Amino acid sequence: MKTFDAELVARNAALAEAEFATQVGDFVSVEFDDENRVATYLFVADIAGYRGWRWCVTVAKVDEEAAPTICDLVVIPGPDSLMAPDHVPYMDRILPEDIQPGVIVPSVLEDTRLVPGVNALVQDEGLDATEVFDLGLMRPRVLSIEGRDQASKRWYTGDRGPNTPLAQGAPKPCASCGFFLPIAGSLRSSFGVCANAIAPDDARVVSVDHGCGAHSEATL
Repeated sequence: MKTFDAELVARNAALAEAEFATQVGDFVSVEFDDENRVATYLFVADIAGYRGWRWCVTVAKVDEEAAPTICDLVVIPGPDSLMAPDHVPYMDRILPEDIQPGVIVPSVLEDTRLVPGVNALVQDEGLDATEVFDLGLMRPRVLSIEGRDQASKRWYTGDRGPNTPLAQGAPKPCASCGFFLPIAGSLRSSFGVCANAIAPDDARVVSVDHGCGAHSEATL
């Protein structure tokens, strides 16, 4: 079958769909599917907010003698179109500073950082398994191994780990400081809380090999 020319038919269809005639711009291209007697025409879409988009009009003929029929008419993005960015779930874009008074972050059941409370590590609860069950002290969910790993890596590689200028210039590590309070649970050997009121990390979790100039045994 010979390719057919239905550009005018396609343009008129786009004009009928457009709110204003000026929204149907110049002819861009046409793609023929001779086997199925289908042609797809593209025209510039001069529509506010749709920069670079195109009218896409699909035209078909039942046979060589039949008049062209409009099959589909849509506006599609072109190679230089202005597109909305990919959606990012709020849990992946929220930051600590976003949590202001009155702001509630809904919990996520599929949060891999948490597991049901019955799976709590005994050493993390500070009780033996019988006491946890008998006293009803289980929380609905507790940190999973993945959650603990993420937290420990974040703390250790952050501003209160061993690789900061403050720690590198400290006379001794936090582990030997009298103001160092080891945390309970499975991370006890790696982290604690600073209790020195004049230290820059007072009331914060620090690694055992972190340090600062306010060490309890510092001397000049």
